[in-house]
Amino acid sequence: MKFLFEILRLFIRKPSSGGTLRAWILSALMVHGAVAGNPDAKRLYDDLLSNYNKLVRPVVNTTDVLKVCIKLKLSQLIDVNLKNQIMTTNLWVEQSWYDYKLRWEPKEYGGVHMLHVPSDHIWRPDIVLYNNADGNFEVTLATKATIYSEGLVEWKPPAIYKSSCEIDVEYFPFDEQTCVLKFGSWTYDGFKVDLRHMDEQQGSNVVAVGVDLSEFYMSVEWDILEVPAVRNEKFYTCCDEPYLDITFNITMRRKTLFYTVNIIIPCMGISFLTVLTFYLPSDSGEKVTLSISILISLHVFFLLVVEIIPPTSLVVPLLGKYLIFAMILVSIR
Repeated sequence: MKFLFEILRLFIRKPSSGGTLRAWILSALMVHGAVAGNPDAKRLYDDLLSNYNKLVRPVVNTTDVLKVCIKLKLSQLIDVNLKNQIMTTNLWVEQSWYDYKLRWEPKEYGGVHMLHVPSDHIWRPDIVLYNNADGNFEVTLATKATIYSEGLVEWKPPAIYKSSCEIDVEYFPFDEQTCVLKFGSWTYDGFKVDLRHMDEQQGSNVVAVGVDLSEFYMSVEWDILEVPAVRNEKFYTCCDEPYLDITFNITMRRKTLFYTVNIIIPCMGISFLTVLTFYLPSDSGEKVTLSISILISLHVFFLLVVEIIPPTSLVVPLLGKYLIFAMILVSIR
């Protein structure tokens, strides 16, 4: 109450300050409400984290395995760079686990059963993207975590990832691509952290819909076909313990309207012009000029395709085969 009386006293003494003072008063009231509005939550926060060590894995015994669940929510497919073979995505990396040191009785704290705390104040699993393509393996934005009275911790940070993706351009532009996002703990093996998918069924390591698409913004270039997730358990010759990861597979199909209108139809139209060369006299100079013009036009379109696709020697794209065939046909004629 003394705080409120002090606010009113300042307001009465300086009525001419106008909007500036009113804005200051509103800000002060908001800060005071945030700090002192729920003393039970503040007391709970102090009791939970006063002697908390965020560097220690939250298990009763060192031999216990901590179960960590993970799930992705795809917000936006930002880009699929064919030339550099990199997929850029906007994700929410949802994670949950139980921390026995963060339990309390709600009745002892005014019925508070949930608390939001800065995530960098508590222990977090070091889940990283293994197939990262730009060096940012971890989530960079430390958003707040939600703690429940039974010890459940939920953390849902947003992140923009650039992941390596093997691109198959054989049927470009009528192609389907499957890019993977491989997540796992960088430090802990399978005997320390048991990594699971949130929607995983008992006895199965495969989740048919492993990525949540409820908040997905439609891409102008790709259609998402399926998003399964697989839990992998690998053993290496160097170690006896298993190493776990969750691999999310994003299968997508290219929308072909842009390439059909801007590349395929013009190429076919130019190719049909070769028929006109049959109606020109053999001794006509226009016949040679038309053939050379068609050949140059096809070569320009071929260069456009080369600029889009990755420089691979494994396969030649379907559109490239068509352009090469058309150029050979024009040259023979």
